[in-house]
Amino acid sequence: MSEATGEKAAPADYFGAYGGRYVGETLRPALDQLEAEFAAAWEDPAFQAELGLARREFIGRPTPFLRAGNASRALGGADIYIKMEGLAHTGAHKINNAVGQALLARRLGKRRIIAETGAGQHGLAAAAACARLGLACRVYMGSIDMARQRPNVFAMEMLGAEVAAVETGSRTLKDAVNAALRDWSASFPDTHYIIGSALGPSPFPDLVRRFQAVVGEETREQMREAGADFAALLACVGGGSNAIGFFAPFLDQPSPRLIGVEAGGRGPTPGDHAARMGGGARIGVAQGYKSRFLMDGDGQLLPTHSISAGLDYPGIGPQLASLGESGRLEFTSASDAEALAALRFFARHEGVLFALESAHAAAAAMRLAPELGRGRAIAVNMSGRGDKDLFITAKALDRDNWAAFLQSEIDHA
Repeated sequence: MSEATGEKAAPADYFGAYGGRYVGETLRPALDQLEAEFAAAWEDPAFQAELGLARREFIGRPTPFLRAGNASRALGGADIYIKMEGLAHTGAHKINNAVGQALLARRLGKRRIIAETGAGQHGLAAAAACARLGLACRVYMGSIDMARQRPNVFAMEMLGAEVAAVETGSRTLKDAVNAALRDWSASFPDTHYIIGSALGPSPFPDLVRRFQAVVGEETREQMREAGADFAALLACVGGGSNAIGFFAPFLDQPSPRLIGVEAGGRGPTPGDHAARMGGGARIGVAQGYKSRFLMDGDGQLLPTHSISAGLDYPGIGPQLASLGESGRLEFTSASDAEALAALRFFARHEGVLFALESAHAAAAAMRLAPELGRGRAIAVNMSGRGDKDLFITAKALDRDNWAAFLQSEIDHA
């Protein structure tokens, strides 16, 4: 449902027609404070030094840039390179933003953190950052996502976070965002909301892009070192944090091609996919910002589906929506079946286990490489690694043995 209240924000809060700050009056002081403090922190050498140290010692940056030679030879055509964000601490790109915002929260004097999570990687990253900095952490997660991402729930709790099950709506990511926004409206004097993707009310889309742009900045330098002719960069797109960070240094130049890969799910029927830019999304306002959403004519958000818990969000970050409208960013999709096939292909050819979200981008790369031909190269952002998806992939790819193992665990519990 559209949740717009208050007046339209200033044009500076927008990316073309999208973005803004559509919130109630109670949250405006918190957002104003966040915007001002973030601007000051970003220009503060002491904050940048602390962030740089955390990136090196805690996150493990820079992450590798792997030439996938075996996979490239098997497919024919362009060489595929993989940006290995799955090797960052906690297993995904989410830690870049979580650490940055946690440092910012401490600068703001906030001692309590809330976060939302779908696949669990942002929640895990927030929990780790809070444990490191001594901050209390509460993570909102839809109960359906908790069931299919149980390993991440356990890990969050091990790190000291409270994981709050959301039982409203579809019980997935969009409902976790709603729950976090309600909490923040009542608690912002001592609480900071570490939003996990490049969406929500301004300044969050800009803030998240800035913290995630380290991925693209490293990739740009690694591309130069590789000395290949890069024709395209590909990243999966849910809300869009990994994609906008990966693409950020290339937005103001005409090449390479930038390709966002959405969740094609089970097919084109509403409720069977989460392809906003390629699936008939409407312009609307929800969860504090204006963008493109899968919604009906009454403004109600539609059900979505993806085998990956991180790509089934019904909206898309406002800057990505604007870039798609301008033509700088291309969009395609990959089905559940294609993502599983890509997961298996790269595991067996490269020893790399993509997260199901990232496997959508890998699937699109498998289609594109033969089309481009030899002498060209493409880079894929492996935004996370696939051990978190064990309960999904084992059920999908080895159902009988997986069921027998779980039953044996129950029998011997």
